[in-house]
Amino acid sequence: MSLLNTIQSPEDLKALSQEELEQLAWEIRERLIEVLCVTGGHLAPNLGIVELTIALHVVFDSPRDKIIWDVSHQSYVHKLLTGRRDNFSTIRQHGGLSGYTSRTESEYDPFGAGHASTAISAAVGFARARDHRGEDHCVIAVVGDGAMTGGLAYEGLNNVGASDSDLLIILNDNDMSIAPNVGAIHEYFTTAISNPLYNKVKDQLWEIIRKVPAVGRPALSLGHKMEESLKNLLVPGIIFERLGIRYFGPVDGHDIEGLVRHLCHLKNLKGPKMLHIKTKKGKGFEPAEKDATSFHGTGAFDKITGEWKKRDGPSTYTSVFGRALVEECRRDGRIVGITAAMPPGTGLDMLAKEMPERFYDVGIAEAHAVCFAAGLAADGMKPVCAIYSTFLQRAFDQIIHDVALQKLNVFFCMDRGGLVGDDGPTHHGAFDLSYLRCVPNIVIMVPKDENELVLMLRTGLTYDDGPIAMRYPRAVGEGVEIDSEPRELPIGVGEVLREGGDVAILAVGRMVSYVRKAVERLSRKGIEATAVNARFVKPIDEELIGRLADEIGAIVTVEENNIRGGFGTAVLEFLSYSGRTSVSTLTLGLPDAFVTHGQIDQLMLELELDPESISHRIESFLKEVKAGLQPVRGVR
Repeated sequence: MSLLNTIQSPEDLKALSQEELEQLAWEIRERLIEVLCVTGGHLAPNLGIVELTIALHVVFDSPRDKIIWDVSHQSYVHKLLTGRRDNFSTIRQHGGLSGYTSRTESEYDPFGAGHASTAISAAVGFARARDHRGEDHCVIAVVGDGAMTGGLAYEGLNNVGASDSDLLIILNDNDMSIAPNVGAIHEYFTTAISNPLYNKVKDQLWEIIRKVPAVGRPALSLGHKMEESLKNLLVPGIIFERLGIRYFGPVDGHDIEGLVRHLCHLKNLKGPKMLHIKTKKGKGFEPAEKDATSFHGTGAFDKITGEWKKRDGPSTYTSVFGRALVEECRRDGRIVGITAAMPPGTGLDMLAKEMPERFYDVGIAEAHAVCFAAGLAADGMKPVCAIYSTFLQRAFDQIIHDVALQKLNVFFCMDRGGLVGDDGPTHHGAFDLSYLRCVPNIVIMVPKDENELVLMLRTGLTYDDGPIAMRYPRAVGEGVEIDSEPRELPIGVGEVLREGGDVAILAVGRMVSYVRKAVERLSRKGIEATAVNARFVKPIDEELIGRLADEIGAIVTVEENNIRGGFGTAVLEFLSYSGRTSVSTLTLGLPDAFVTHGQIDQLMLELELDPESISHRIESFLKEVKAGLQPVRGVR
């Protein structure tokens, strides 16, 4: 009989024996592998946190007690134990469970998070809210997968220590974020289990105890207590103690019995405290244990061998970027690559392998990455800051204050621009064109295909008049041939792909391909359109747009960005201040809302941004123009 299938809520765990809890842990790993080998998802982080999640729900009383998951891609086990087991096969699928905690999905998810290092600050808020109301429930922040390399975590710790609120922080230390952790903080935690003095004295202690005749339970208990005291003396928990947080550990994060014992003790201990646990990312599935980076967020795979389901077709934008950057580094010795804990995800793993001296991984520290890049640029280097679009949001002040204000030559290369699919609203790159376009001194480029990405990379690295940014999607390319010798593109100049006199359609990025297909549909209906690959969102090609506005009088913009403040808004602004207010316009883009998770094609269809929907909407727009009606400017 399956134990997991009997668990309707965390309350059911409390009646299980130690042996049954161990069996449950095994069944959970089996379910994770069984589902994620089909759907894809965050396998390795969740395999590593099975025992901790079980122990948390045995000891604490969720949802009354608040368990707050940092980088909540490690919450799959939590979902299985909190009434979502029967829907677990829908995880990250359109209309199914989120891959992260979600307040709208379950009462057991008090706080949602898809970005790292937020849990401690949020937990301080929960603890203070509890104290204001005079309540007595527990607040637990589970921090892991490299979140302690992020500065926000330390801002939170600083405030935890300054309070006397009851709060438990669990540090899930698995030596990994997505790629292996880097930096002094990681080295500090590593010392906790590799201190030679600690290990030497511990071994001698147990050797003495074993030599005592008729060793009984009291002696063994005393030995464990002495070991724990020794650990607290020699292991570097002092940084947390000095912050006013009682530190315990490190302890084995895969020992359910030990975890339950420690958590029961800490549950009744007043004030802020931290339990440091050591876990193995990918535990229980050999391929994930050997390659936790690849199995951090995985696509479909063979559940026996761990081999990926092969996909034929063009290279991804990410891999094209990674290879092209290596070639650019060979061409110019000033170029360096910077990423924030995402070498494979940004393609910079290729640079790390080929030219490690030109590669920097700063950990989950986007603000530092940008300010670091500013320092490099100020002293004559050519830094390429490769960060996911949604993560670069975390460094907005540094973009303005440290880079743009000083007009420094930092090149922002934003992977995952536009919709990313299964990871949903926390990871959709839906706002970069808007949040960057308002920044003075910056140039923004969006390639229509992988060859244009290579040309824009060359353009950005030869540009010397301030910061420049390029965004591209999480997708395979169009399958076009890559130029053997890249050329520079003229800044702010678009590309006319097709001439037509009924309407001018201007698109950027992936939407250029969609517009081309929409134009073919329109042509079959007798509507001839001019199709433009705008290329630049800032500066826009005012000469070309002005000419099309004067000659055609009907302009449509299409972008994979929030409709507010992006490319379409830039075109509307130009038409307004140039006095072309009589031009009929339609701006198409992502809605002014957070887009759910699902396959890209499915989301585009739902948002009416697929080629057929685009052509239909343009056809309706032109009918309104012909009828003399004022068209709606924008969507939703």
